[in-house]
Amino acid sequence: MLEKTTRMNYLYDFYQSLLTPKQRSYMSLYYLDDYSLGEIAEEYEVSRQAVYDNIKRTEAMLEEYEKKLLLFQKFQERSKLLHQMKIELEQEEVSKTNLLALIEALEKLD
Repeated sequence: MLEKTTRMNYLYDFYQSLLTPKQRSYMSLYYLDDYSLGEIAEEYEVSRQAVYDNIKRTEAMLEEYEKKLLLFQKFQERSKLLHQMKIELEQEEVSKTNLLALIEALEKLD
């Protein structure tokens, strides 16, 4: 569950501008502020089922955006490459070839 929550938080960060204000609010309360479905339903004076349906629909939309735009995947790959570059630079003998290969991989992500 924690992995899903972390993923949804990242997807929300990347794609929140594509959501409606209500979707942003529900997702923010549920995933960032840790509100329960009941608490959100009470806040908006709707049923728990309405909140649940909205959140599930929004999660599916975020996954669809990621499938098409790959912003989160590229972020993860970029982070991994930067980490590898740091490791390479910390070694006594820095391999220019390895660094250039990592830089090229970074450039390909854009």
